[in-house]
Amino acid sequence: MSTPPHVVVLDYGSGNLRSAERALERAGAKVEVTSDSRAAIDADGLVVPGVGAFAACAAGLRAVGGERILEQRLAGGRPVLGICVGMQVLFERGVEFGEEADGAGQWPGTVEKLHADVLPHMGWNTVSAPADSQLFAGMPADERFYFVHSFAARRWEMEPVEPFTPPRVTWAHHGEDFVAAVENGPLWATQFHPEKSGDAGRRLLENWLAVL
Repeated sequence: MSTPPHVVVLDYGSGNLRSAERALERAGAKVEVTSDSRAAIDADGLVVPGVGAFAACAAGLRAVGGERILEQRLAGGRPVLGICVGMQVLFERGVEFGEEADGAGQWPGTVEKLHADVLPHMGWNTVSAPADSQLFAGMPADERFYFVHSFAARRWEMEPVEPFTPPRVTWAHHGEDFVAAVENGPLWATQFHPEKSGDAGRRLLENWLAVL
């Protein structure tokens, strides 16, 4: 039997750590929840969770050296998975209730309020994934995932760079289209919560663990 991949869930003061830990364990990982930068850099996979306001999560990420951790992992091609606000803080900036905050800047663009009649976008929704997606491999097109958010990246602004494989961007719709997931080299992320998405979320996490 192969050794389970070692995954660190980065503890930077954002919530939802234990549910992410349990979901990853069910998917087959050996999981450590820590703010230790060395452990986060050395792990087979790093998960950046996030619940709450963009500015608070971005500040918490900086406080534990999260931007440096991300840079070191990605420079070495080591997988990272952002979840919910943990995805949002990967963008350049976020604007919530008139407050603008800098994100980690891995992707260009701004996280901002969705144009929808009902907010938050809370509950189950389908996504539109590229045919060559690894994250959604083996899943039916009508699979549903659990979302809880009022803000999102409403457009994708990163231009393809030759000779690198262009990012795979998955979309969802609530009032308007928004970015639901991204696969960009070793950096993957979801706006929805795999850890709250039942069997669909478990299969998605298994797909991520398979690339570690």
